[in-house]
Amino acid sequence: MGQILTFLGKGGTGKTTTAIGVAQGLAQQQKSVLLVGNHTLALHLKELVEQTKIVKLSPKLDAIALRSTFLLADYWEKMKTIEKQYLKTPFFQEVYGEELGVLPGMDSALALSFVREQDSTGNYDYIIYDGRGDLETLRMLGMPEILGWYLRRFRQILTNSALGQALNPIIEPVLRSVLQVSTPTQNLQEQAGQMGDVLTRGQEAVNNPDRVWAYLVTSGEEVAIAVARYLWGSAQQIGLTVKGVLYHGFVPAHTFDPLPCQELPIPPLPCFLQSVPPAPAAVTIDRERYQVKLFFPTFSKSEVKLLQLGPEVTIEAGDQRRNVFLPPEWQGRQARGAKFQDNYLIISFG
Repeated sequence: MGQILTFLGKGGTGKTTTAIGVAQGLAQQQKSVLLVGNHTLALHLKELVEQTKIVKLSPKLDAIALRSTFLLADYWEKMKTIEKQYLKTPFFQEVYGEELGVLPGMDSALALSFVREQDSTGNYDYIIYDGRGDLETLRMLGMPEILGWYLRRFRQILTNSALGQALNPIIEPVLRSVLQVSTPTQNLQEQAGQMGDVLTRGQEAVNNPDRVWAYLVTSGEEVAIAVARYLWGSAQQIGLTVKGVLYHGFVPAHTFDPLPCQELPIPPLPCFLQSVPPAPAAVTIDRERYQVKLFFPTFSKSEVKLLQLGPEVTIEAGDQRRNVFLPPEWQGRQARGAKFQDNYLIISFG
């Protein structure tokens, strides 16, 4: 499997141009690259206009501008095929993917599924995702963790309820298609376990700084800098590593410490991808001191809310939430204080 790279920042700061430049630079280094974007990417690369499949731009560079309507139709047909295999009386057969409308949030889910599929092929050293580069992109990358949380919370309830048993024939083919769980099973608990494994692997990939990371892109405009800083802090909520800042215009010194900064346009050889200092871990658990440390470089204590229910603590910052599981030996301990120190939120348990 390769590495997945995306860019975060205010609209109009040059994220798409930067993504194209990085993709071309990596391809010149003989790295196999897939550049994934939307209609904005197609406006920059005329080869992608009216195309719904991956297009080869050069021997080492492929690209695609995702169109949700085509992706939805494709995944719907896959789901119908699976449903036909496992249900005696399929009921999705009379609904056609071409007539389905795209609901809010579907774009992100479909894009994530596409990127995951391409990553699993092993055909690319790098997949560069040129999305909106805002909270929507972060919610997309945080989807495995959020879905995993819902799965944990509702698994036992559904398993033991009459509703869960009634929905079992429906849930099975749908989730089998979306999450690509291939082992047949009639037990909802087993299905949930398999789906949980898929989501866990997705979350681990997002939280792995050697697999998935982002760069902030900003101009010297005050609002653009503020947006970049906000997205930096929000990225920590999903455990996404931000490795550096790409900027044009004047950015005050130390604005993004300790991140390394590179002025745009980048050199033909994207050297900023190499030998960058390790980014601070999003979450650190100190078992001896009974402390959880979260790297929050841009939020103040007044912007953070904590909630502890059972074996996990929920942290809300900005418009994001993160659930952190506490070690089993901490059972019964409650959060007794929180403080900010050197860009870290430190929660102590007693």
